[in-house]
Amino acid sequence: MNKNMASPPQAQTPALTAAHLLAQLLLFAVFALAIGVFSHWPAYQALAPDRALVKVSFTHHGKPVAECRQMSAAELAKLPPNMRAPVQCPRERSPVRVEVDVDGQLLYRHVARPSGLSKDGASAVYQRIELPAGTHEIAVRMNDDARVSGYTHSRTSTVALKPAQIVVIDFDAEAGGVTIR
Repeated sequence: MNKNMASPPQAQTPALTAAHLLAQLLLFAVFALAIGVFSHWPAYQALAPDRALVKVSFTHHGKPVAECRQMSAAELAKLPPNMRAPVQCPRERSPVRVEVDVDGQLLYRHVARPSGLSKDGASAVYQRIELPAGTHEIAVRMNDDARVSGYTHSRTSTVALKPAQIVVIDFDAEAGGVTIR
């Protein structure tokens, strides 16, 4: 056996004393007390008692910014063989413009740009609008086509909002466009 090699020291575990146990119990009690206090204080209230919430929340792919076009024979000849598609369609999508009026007053206007490096992804819209409880006329206008002036989708609805009620403005093409639920 080599004399230069020393044997590893033996690991010793300290014995738990009553003082250690008492200190650990005291720390756990302080931690539990802090959790109990902060779970009830300060009181959190999402909305004032006489308020309601309208959320504008959706993601939507705008229409392509331009029409597809037929490639000429000369243009196709200039392209490598693997790129010779007879029809060229742009990837870029139109931004989505949204306006929300409540009782004839414009409360929200936003232009949501398409996501993605090539601007070919969905546009996302999210906004919270607090209103007093009661009956309101909500008008939503949306344009998802840069080639069209004006609005391509709209919805007007009279909504009776109860205190703490949440109404969501969404876009669902299968349900007819803009929905207010």
